[in-house]
Amino acid sequence: MEEGVVKKLVTSMTCDVCGQFYELDNVDIIGRNKDLWFLKVSCSRCSSEALVAASIDRSRSSKFVSDLSAMEVEKFKDMQALTTDEMLDMHNFLRDFQGNFSELFDH
Repeated sequence: MEEGVVKKLVTSMTCDVCGQFYELDNVDIIGRNKDLWFLKVSCSRCSSEALVAASIDRSRSSKFVSDLSAMEVEKFKDMQALTTDEMLDMHNFLRDFQGNFSELFDH
């Protein structure tokens, strides 16, 4: 697992002293042994420091999480991925779009 991902995970933790979330710049990796990471964190609010040992279990598979219904997943699973041109077209459309959906769908 990449160091940046482990550091980002630690930012979901809060300081035991004041409750402030740790900031990415205040998380330092001290070392690791296989899937066990050792980190030093410091709180940007109260300046307290702590040591964190994080065990990352890569053997467990992630569950698929989506806001799509089962029917929508089935409908879209065989569709081709968007092309770069399609993404750029949408980007250009949204850049100039003023948020008037009524006008957009009345055509």
